[in-house]
Amino acid sequence: MELFSYFRSSAAFRVRLALNLKDIPHTITPISLIKGEEKSAEYLAVNPQGFVPALRLDSGQVLTQSQAIIEYLEETYPDKPLLATDPIVRAEQRAFAAVIACDIHPLNNTRVLNDLEQRFGAGKEQKEAWYRQWIQEGFDVLEARLQNHAGRFAWGDTPSVGDVFLLPQTFNALRFNVPMDAYPTIMAIYHHCLELPEIVAATPAQQADAF
Repeated sequence: MELFSYFRSSAAFRVRLALNLKDIPHTITPISLIKGEEKSAEYLAVNPQGFVPALRLDSGQVLTQSQAIIEYLEETYPDKPLLATDPIVRAEQRAFAAVIACDIHPLNNTRVLNDLEQRFGAGKEQKEAWYRQWIQEGFDVLEARLQNHAGRFAWGDTPSVGDVFLLPQTFNALRFNVPMDAYPTIMAIYHHCLELPEIVAATPAQQADAF
């Protein structure tokens, strides 16, 4: 498998985590969003939407969108599952992930932040205030939900899809100086995740295009 990735993309980070936690062999091809490589004809032939991640399977088929890719990996590589066997718990885990993937991340991605600046003249402080608002609204919900099922990780003591989505969003929150005192459970999970070598290997600082 070939993963098209950008080191600071939280969506690509999710897929790197899933691949590592499930111990699935793959290579990584960096796509620099800073250099605009996602708009190149070569990459648009891989993913016409021009987003990362994209996962090219050994068959040549290309999958896009991190949630769909992770669901595919879960269905085709059942060892080291990221979703629970109980259908109710699975639905809860998917809902937890959707708070991040659908409610927080789309409002805070680079395209939106750039548009705030270019169209509305938002400065650094205004963009950071916007970012904090949506992170905090989402994390308020997630911190409350975690009280029902968190252990060392989002669901008990084994990494799951909850951690795959939560860890990249927490990285982003810290990068943008979001105050985290109100989220002790999220921060405890964040630190526990970083004790696992396979998770550390997926973090932005460990990617070749980070240097």
